Amino acid sequence: MMKKQSIQKITNIANRRSPNRSRGGDAFIYLMLGITAIIMAYPLVFAVAASLKPLDELFRFPPRLLPVNPTFDNFADLVVTMGQSWVPFGRYLTNTVLITLIGTAGHLLVASMAAFVLAKYDFPGSKAFFRLVVVALMFSGYVTGIPNYLVLTRLHLVDTPWAVILPAFAAPIGLFLMKQFMESIPMALIESAKIDGASEWRIFVQIVMPNVKPAWLTLIIFSVQGLWNVRAQTVIYSEAKKTLTYALQQIQAGGIARTGQAAAVTVIMILVPIIIFIMSQTQILETMASSGIKE
Repeated sequence: MMKKQSIQKITNIANRRSPNRSRGGDAFIYLMLGITAIIMAYPLVFAVAASLKPLDELFRFPPRLLPVNPTFDNFADLVVTMGQSWVPFGRYLTNTVLITLIGTAGHLLVASMAAFVLAKYDFPGSKAFFRLVVVALMFSGYVTGIPNYLVLTRLHLVDTPWAVILPAFAAPIGLFLMKQFMESIPMALIESAKIDGASEWRIFVQIVMPNVKPAWLTLIIFSVQGLWNVRAQTVIYSEAKKTLTYALQQIQAGGIARTGQAAAVTVIMILVPIIIFIMSQTQILETMASSGIKE
């Protein structure tokens, strides 16, 4: 008798916690999610399909989404065109990889360390400094371009990779994101580590950073996307120091004859950010879900 009452009680609790939605409501939600997914995936599918189309299909009207006679000739022609440049293709790629890796690593380190201090320590001027960071989020790169150029000129860093790398270290989006996420870490956890004799650096590396892994993975995606696609033509003049994006965009500007190569360029440029996003998408979702949780 007692067993039956327990089972009935559990069943009643489960029924009360079940979502109050009809099957029609669920079908509508799935329908809207499916439509949204199609809308978001369409540009990617279109870009990949265009890169596999021969030149005659690229100008066909009305246009078709998928190629009738798929081919990799556009990528082969792109390799040939890049091979005719007096600067090797590998040099452009090396410059871009170097800027992306160093800029992302520096941005992550600077933003994380500054965010840790602002989130967990109270010192004079901390709130005013964070307000300044929030205000800086409103300014785009076009607004800060001239002040950055003047500073880099005084530092004699123009026409070097550091003209792109150093400004990436101070991007305000990283500090804002990391600070908001670090505020969810209980202060009791840090204080207990101090009681056990842990240094500030050890607390930061072994306690704080592992607990904010979703946040810094999201920051890596934002930073890689920005640096991988940077042209840097305003601060880097030497052809041998230019980035891959600049070289590929010059091919895109080659006219109608290079339309197929331009489509291949688009796929190459979006490939790296998409791969990184796919590898860490679950962490990004966790970041968005946890960013509003406070101690």
